[in-house]
Amino acid sequence: MTQFAIKLTLIFVFLCFAGCGSSVAVWTDGEVPFVRSTPEVIERMLEVARVKPGDVIYDIGSGDGAIIIYAAKKYGVKGVGIEIDQGLVERARSNAYVEKVQHLVEFRAQDAFTVDISPATVVTLYMLPEFNAKLRPIMERQLKPGTRVVSHDYPIEGWTPVHAEQVRGTFVHDHTVMLYEIR
Repeated sequence: MTQFAIKLTLIFVFLCFAGCGSSVAVWTDGEVPFVRSTPEVIERMLEVARVKPGDVIYDIGSGDGAIIIYAAKKYGVKGVGIEIDQGLVERARSNAYVEKVQHLVEFRAQDAFTVDISPATVVTLYMLPEFNAKLRPIMERQLKPGTRVVSHDYPIEGWTPVHAEQVRGTFVHDHTVMLYEIR
């Protein structure tokens, strides 16, 4: 392989992982890498979910807490972030303190497959399809009718979204936001 081809390959790989300016995947203690949702996607996820006062949002795989913190700031709602990586939980708690919403949010270092999500009126996900498929029976058992589930990029196998839309992304990737409702 020529030097030029090697450099071009490295640039391509970097752009794919970096998303041409979007979040970079970081492997954590869990099954799924941490990739931060963009502010535009977070805003659309919460708008599509029709978040309103009194809602309780659970973010499964909450990473640095961006979705829960944004919801607390914009809508004044309570939120719970579930994240298996203790370091990300600590970062999320720190971010909530900096944003002055620590009284509205809680971040738990917990396995998503063991958590009680029954208090949720909205659930947000940015997980791989296999993870979503494993989480689906738990959501079906625990969530009340009318609960809105919003997934970023990856569908929930066996469910049909009531709404799906594209959110403009970067050169490499546009995003899909899918809304499901528990019946």
